[in-house]
Amino acid sequence: MSFMTQLNEEGARLQDGIRPDLRLEDVRVRPYGVTDGPRLRRMSDRLSPASLFARFFTGSPHIPETYVHRLEGIDHWDHEALVALLDDDIVGVAEYVRDRADPRRAELAVLVVDPWQHRGVGRLLVCCLAHTALRRGVTAFGAEILPDNRAALAAVRSCWPFARPRYADGSAVFHLPLLPAAA
Repeated sequence: MSFMTQLNEEGARLQDGIRPDLRLEDVRVRPYGVTDGPRLRRMSDRLSPASLFARFFTGSPHIPETYVHRLEGIDHWDHEALVALLDDDIVGVAEYVRDRADPRRAELAVLVVDPWQHRGVGRLLVCCLAHTALRRGVTAFGAEILPDNRAALAAVRSCWPFARPRYADGSAVFHLPLLPAAA
């Protein structure tokens, strides 16, 4: 490898935060496990303040410890989380929490590290999570998205083109039906 090739590849690594030869096919998805807490905490290093705010609606500089603890108590039925892994690092997490008043509905949340955003990780996680949710009797996701989170709004429009938000407390609130064929 020439020096210029190596330099260009190094620049791409530093610019994106990931190696240019990595693709979505290199990512594997599995349920969140009891040993994933440290991986989840390390994920903070690859999240911008804007990404953290878009997910948690707070100005936390890292993934909140209360969130890590909440995932440690996951039951994999009413509360499920899937992680996207690259080697030993979590690059994305998607979860649903079933609505106690309407068990056919569950609240959806997704978080993807900045270098992997716009590469299909969120969509992959949501599709896998929707498939799991349908098998467990969930027929719709609810999602609360900040109006300036254009990437999340575009993702909803892409997967649910007929979904229209209602606005409450400064957020766009969506009802997203899960169709067996789509999942």
